[in-house]
Amino acid sequence: MLRLVLAGVVAFSLSAVGLRAGEFQDDLKARRGRLMERLGPEALFVAWSAPVRVYSRDVDYEYRQDSNFYYLAGIEQEDSILVLMPGNLSRKEFLFIKEKDPVREHWQGRMLGKAEATAASGIETVYLAAEFEPFMNLVLAGRSYGLPRYSPSREFDAFSKAITAAKARLALILDPKPGLSGPIEQPLAFANRAKERFIGLTVQDATPLVESLRQVKTPYEQKILERSVEISNEAHRAGMRAARPGAYEYEVQAAIEYVYKLRGAEGWGYPSIVGSGPNATILHYHRGNRKMEAGDLLLVDAAASYGYLTGDITRTYPVSGSYTPAQKDLYRIVLEAQDEGMKVAKAGAKLTDIHARTVEVIKAGLLKLGLITDASGDQFRTWYTHGASHYIGMDVHDVGSNERPLEPGMAFVIEPGIYIREGALEFLPKTPENAAFIEKVRPAYQKYRSIGVRIEDSFLLTESGLKRLSASVPRTIEEIEKFMQSRPSTAAVR
Repeated sequence: MLRLVLAGVVAFSLSAVGLRAGEFQDDLKARRGRLMERLGPEALFVAWSAPVRVYSRDVDYEYRQDSNFYYLAGIEQEDSILVLMPGNLSRKEFLFIKEKDPVREHWQGRMLGKAEATAASGIETVYLAAEFEPFMNLVLAGRSYGLPRYSPSREFDAFSKAITAAKARLALILDPKPGLSGPIEQPLAFANRAKERFIGLTVQDATPLVESLRQVKTPYEQKILERSVEISNEAHRAGMRAARPGAYEYEVQAAIEYVYKLRGAEGWGYPSIVGSGPNATILHYHRGNRKMEAGDLLLVDAAASYGYLTGDITRTYPVSGSYTPAQKDLYRIVLEAQDEGMKVAKAGAKLTDIHARTVEVIKAGLLKLGLITDASGDQFRTWYTHGASHYIGMDVHDVGSNERPLEPGMAFVIEPGIYIREGALEFLPKTPENAAFIEKVRPAYQKYRSIGVRIEDSFLLTESGLKRLSASVPRTIEEIEKFMQSRPSTAAVR
């Protein structure tokens, strides 16, 4: 089942984000150029497209391209391979695609031809996938490919000399983070075969180079990311309008995801989390089948994928329109923690610094409410169970080191939360210290039991400072109550 990005038939509207035709291809070429600069002339880089995954019997999952491959090649077709040779004189980029098959196209849709692959990726030299092995056999043996026999061209000389001097490097993406990229079986197997056949060839893991590039968004990516989050903002407001006592969680999810498609997004950037009442304390709750009741909080964590970029937004709001006093107590702590985290989020700071500041605020708040007895230790982890920040981009938990200092072009979230989970105290290790802790906090636990609050916004660090991309979604208690109370009595999806 194919999903193609063809020249002039892109998956999103260029006019919606103020882009000109060809800007994506120009950006792709610049990305590849930066990678080749870091690789150097003695390297040969290879990246594979994501495999097709079987959903059940003869039905596949909807195809989603490997993020690293799409970042560099910009095409969504499976069975594709990208090769970069930085040392070549002119032909430095090669794309291999499978041969068009009329029968397959009848069943599954159009396949990219060579001209279409060039138009979509900006790569001029496109071969059929069957040529990949002969290509690699020749260039790894220090010879040229695609040139007339006995050609005097010095096109491949840099890599050929590196082969002769035993300095050549085969650069592959070998260390993808779980869930962030495709499997590594294919490049690993290819690397092992190459080392066995070609003496002196060194295999280089290019993962850090690609991740470092992806971590700082180009101006093109920033425009697409902003549009992606705009769609998510609208979707969240639609979900808030659909939430009411007596409705089901899946009705809110449907209202949200309808907007994604309505506004031209590919779909969700990650499965939507729509949890009401006690389900709000489950971090990755996906069942969505509970009927909401008066007085419930609804926690919604959802965002669209648009142009292969996704934000990440969470809001927690009362389905009846007003927070209870106990709900407000926890909400104010989480909101203050996010506000303080935003103050830390400046160029030169780290995501770990942001998290550390939210921890300070949440510790003080939990101590005041009687949910912990000691703010100097780790008691807070009973109720604050995740980190406050992660990068966003082509993946909702995007690549990059949390210890790398922030710089303009980086995009990330700040998402503190408190979850007073049913049974959380009972599952603590049976120690005298925990027994004393449980005894002291039990009254507060009973008061706040089954309340979960998370507030999450998507941010882009710019030259002029921090930009909250999700600012149009109500966030404070006053903003949310005003929005919820101004809705029609019966919400409708439009």
